[in-house]
Amino acid sequence: MAAGHSDTFHHVRDFAHFDLPTGLQVELPRILGFQVTKFMLLQLIAVAFLFFVFRGLAKRAAGGQVVTGRWWNFWESIVIYMRDEVVRPTIGEGHHHDDDDHDHGHHHEQQVGHPADKYLPFVLSCFFYVLICNLLGAIPWLGSATGELNVTIALAFTTFCAVIMYGVRELGFFRFWMSLAPSMELPFLLKIILVPMIWVIELVGFLIKHAVLAIRLFANIMAGHTVIAVFLGFIALTADSSMWAVVMPSSIIAQVLVGLLELFVAFLQAYVFAFLATLFIGTAVHPH
Repeated sequence: MAAGHSDTFHHVRDFAHFDLPTGLQVELPRILGFQVTKFMLLQLIAVAFLFFVFRGLAKRAAGGQVVTGRWWNFWESIVIYMRDEVVRPTIGEGHHHDDDDHDHGHHHEQQVGHPADKYLPFVLSCFFYVLICNLLGAIPWLGSATGELNVTIALAFTTFCAVIMYGVRELGFFRFWMSLAPSMELPFLLKIILVPMIWVIELVGFLIKHAVLAIRLFANIMAGHTVIAVFLGFIALTADSSMWAVVMPSSIIAQVLVGLLELFVAFLQAYVFAFLATLFIGTAVHPH
């Protein structure tokens, strides 16, 4: 494999070293026989940054206090948007909500927040983790861990496990798995034949839609770097021709524009991942 500094795809490739602007390489250590890689370190940086931000935000919002300061208001506004525009309307209150009001009216009056808020920590973790990993790729000599398929597979698998956990906790083990097949009013003999077939199809669909989470995120992050690599290739191809004077500045301008587009894609893909995770959770806990 080419060294990271000569590889136009180094932002989406994992290495056992970091490339510095000076051209030097800093080798990463092996810990207990396990090689630490660049993407592992970048993901730890993302986690540490988010821990710092949201621990500070939680302290400032404790006890219902008003959060002040532009830095903290920026993060709070994103949290509120995800809560009010994504999690609550997508998951909803559930079909048991009215029964709970009737049977436990006094208890419900004391309930604080929305029933879907209990899923908010996971959805926010997905959104901000993917977002920061995406944005780290916009910094020269770092990289996009979310452009590595192994990373996105791990994220999708975590979502898959969370959906099953929330669904089983809400409905029970047997009812959750049986809810994959929709209820149908059919003659008994026909139901015996069709329901198992439909359940298997729905199970396959359940697995595929979580796999798509990994492929979608990986493909979109990789695509931006592929386009930049193509523009860099134009400069190299015309290096010995009279077209170089025209192609070189044009390619640089195109790379800047693509870089700005990648910033938008960083937010968009984090939102899409979190929205789909929310949608899967809502389907699992409130099947129709």
